Amino acid sequence: MRKAKDIILTAGPSISEKEIDYVLDAVKNGWNKHHADYIHSFEHAFAKYIGVKYSLTTSGGTGALWLGLAALGVGPGDEVIIPEITFFACSDVVKLLGAKPVFVDVLKDTWCMDSEKFKQAVTNRTKAVMPVHIYGNLCEMDEILKIARKHNIKVIEDACPAIGSVYKGNMPGSFGHCAAFSFQGAKIMVTGFGGMFVTNDRKLYDKGVYLNTHGEDPKKKFWQTSVGYSFEMPNIAAALGLAQLERINQFVNKKRRIFDWYYKRLKVLDGISMNIERPGTKSNRWMTSIVLEKKFKYSRDQLIKKLRQYNIDSRPFFYPLSKFPMYEERNTPIAHHLSLNGLNLPSGLTRSENEIDYICKVLIKLLT
Repeated sequence: MRKAKDIILTAGPSISEKEIDYVLDAVKNGWNKHHADYIHSFEHAFAKYIGVKYSLTTSGGTGALWLGLAALGVGPGDEVIIPEITFFACSDVVKLLGAKPVFVDVLKDTWCMDSEKFKQAVTNRTKAVMPVHIYGNLCEMDEILKIARKHNIKVIEDACPAIGSVYKGNMPGSFGHCAAFSFQGAKIMVTGFGGMFVTNDRKLYDKGVYLNTHGEDPKKKFWQTSVGYSFEMPNIAAALGLAQLERINQFVNKKRRIFDWYYKRLKVLDGISMNIERPGTKSNRWMTSIVLEKKFKYSRDQLIKKLRQYNIDSRPFFYPLSKFPMYEERNTPIAHHLSLNGLNLPSGLTRSENEIDYICKVLIKLLT
C-alpha cells in the first residue's frame, strides 16, 4: 500500500476568510475604547449558544476550571470527585486549590464518569463533582445531578471537549452550577488557546470576574482585596473565537461526517469499539476513537507506531490519573483497560473522505 505523501494529523481547525477578517479588524481597531469589543461579543454569543446567562472568556479550559472551583469555594479539606480518564488539568486545579481529587471509574461505552461509582465515592468532605464530556461523548447528567442534589454537592462540568454536543435537548455546560470550555488548537473550535467559564448563577459569575482580575476591588482601581488570578483572553483571540462560533454548526456536521466515514469502513473489524451515542444524546464527534477489545497482532502502542510508518498520526487515550506518582492508584478496571487500548484517529476539520478511506484500509490491514 502506497504511503501517504504528508502526515495526516490527528487534529486541526478550519479557518476561513471570516476568521481572518475579524482578527484583522481586532488588530487594526481593537484598542483603547474598543479593546474589549470582541471579548464582549464573544461572551454574549457563547452564552446564548450554550443556553446560559453568563459567560467569561479565559486563557484556557484549565483557567476556566480553576476559576469555577475557586468561585464555588473549593479549598483545603475538600474533596472533588473526578473521572479517572481525563486530561490531568482536572486534577491539577483541584490540587492547586488545596483540595483532594477523588478518582472514580468510567463507563465502558461512553468513557464518561460512572454515576454509580460517583455515588459510592461521596463522603462528608465531598464539595464538588466534575463530570467530563470526554471526546464529545455525554455524561449521565440526570443521574449525576440527582446524586449531587441529594448530598448538596456542587457540579462543575468539564465541557472542554463537547462544544456542539447535546444531552436531552440541552447543551453540555448548562446543567451544573458552572462549567468550563476550551478553544485550544485541537478542539472543534479554536482561539489559538483560550477558554470560557459559564454559569447561570450571578454570584458565581461575579466571583469569577473578581478573581480573574487579581481580586481587584471593582469600585476602586488598583485596590486589591484578595489574592486572585489573571486567566484573561485577549481581544484578538476573542475575534477568532466569535468567527469560529458563527460556524460551529458547520464544524459539528463535518465532525459527524468524518465519524460516519470511519464507522462505515471499520464496522467490519471484529474486536474494536468506537464512540457511541446513547438515546437522547448527540455527540459533536470531536475525536473519532477506537478501543481494542481483544488481543491483536499489535498492542495499542505498537499500532500507533505502525500507523506512523504510513504517515498517519494518532494519539493514545489519557492515562488513569491515579497512576501518576503524586496519587495512590485506584482500582478502576475500565479506565485502566481504556488507557491501554484506546486511541484517537485523525479527525481534524480539513480531513477528506479519501484520507479517511486510506486510514481505514491501513487499520484493517494491520488488525486482520
